[in-house]
Amino acid sequence: MADILKEQHNKKYNDYVKQVTPVHSLPANMAKAFVTGGAICVIGQAILNICEDMGLDRDASAGWCSILLILASVLLTGLNLYPKLAKFGGAGTLVPITGFANSVAAPAIEFHKEGFVFGVGCKIFSIAGPVILYGVFTSWVLGFGYWILKIINLV
Repeated sequence: MADILKEQHNKKYNDYVKQVTPVHSLPANMAKAFVTGGAICVIGQAILNICEDMGLDRDASAGWCSILLILASVLLTGLNLYPKLAKFGGAGTLVPITGFANSVAAPAIEFHKEGFVFGVGCKIFSIAGPVILYGVFTSWVLGFGYWILKIINLV
């Protein structure tokens, strides 16, 4: 009798787990990421084109493009719209410069109530910090490897 009750309990539990576990479609997620990241890049290209049409050179246009994309990302993060976009677009929102700006702005907004030093100052790079750390470290390793290859005349 106890075994039957235990089996019924396990079956109910397994049914509940299946019911609440989200189902993901890899092709659909990839398509959403592609469209979202592509849309961000199209907006960036439009900014570049507009700046160049206004007479700015390529470098100045690129600077304005970066500034405006970062500004848009921070504003959307502050208005709590970027997380909704990220939920839809997944990695498509994380890869461009807008994702990096979001990863710095979100902790700053979340922890501002704890003050500028112990809140914003301590937590602002909690998400972006590892990206910066490993990006710099990887650049150093690759640069060192390139330097060694130049010394032994392989490059």
